[in-house]
Amino acid sequence: MTLKTALTVLVFGAVVVAQAAFAKENKSDTGTSGSGWSAEVAKRGTSGLVLSERQTELVKQVASYFNSLGDLKGKFIQYAKGKRPMRGNFLMQRPGKFRFNYNKPSRQVIISDGRFLAIQDYDLNNEDRVELDQTPFRLLLRKNVDLLRDALITGVKESDDQVVLGLRDKNSATPGHIKLTFSRKPDFELEEWLTKDAQGQDTRVVIGNLVKDEKIDARMFKIKPVGLMQHP
Repeated sequence: MTLKTALTVLVFGAVVVAQAAFAKENKSDTGTSGSGWSAEVAKRGTSGLVLSERQTELVKQVASYFNSLGDLKGKFIQYAKGKRPMRGNFLMQRPGKFRFNYNKPSRQVIISDGRFLAIQDYDLNNEDRVELDQTPFRLLLRKNVDLLRDALITGVKESDDQVVLGLRDKNSATPGHIKLTFSRKPDFELEEWLTKDAQGQDTRVVIGNLVKDEKIDARMFKIKPVGLMQHP
């Protein structure tokens, strides 16, 4: 993947998988699948949803959730059609810092230091970087998350057990459609995300085993040149 052909995006999406399902599926797999970080997203529309009062409340609840996050870590499983799941662990520190470490046999790391996002491939011994503000991820992990101000809302749904929110950046230069799925029981919590590429293929990432009460070393988000370090 090169910067000439890909602008990195992270797109959150909505197929509900409970924490119990995550634990059940969390077993050893090998093989590779699409990374879910491709910028080849489906074409965007030009307008958002006209929100009801209740939908507005839900959008505010989602923004408040992200504003309340501090340090966060957990595990993820990534699915792409026709390919085997990829697993790993992630770390996050607001504003804007995150790290996704893929389990073997993958030798790829996705890391953001708050300003730049890097895709590091230790098999090819290379890395590509983009500015974080060129990705829709900035909507969710900026210092002050305000989705009513900064996003076009494309869908809001709720049930007793979940809330689903679709959105995209109001900035037309930032590609990517985002959907978020939250559980409501026992707590309001992000469960997974989805990315749709230009060919209509979905890549789904399910998260679980979340830990919020441990401080993460800021050095984990420092982008080091691939050639100067071993694969973590």
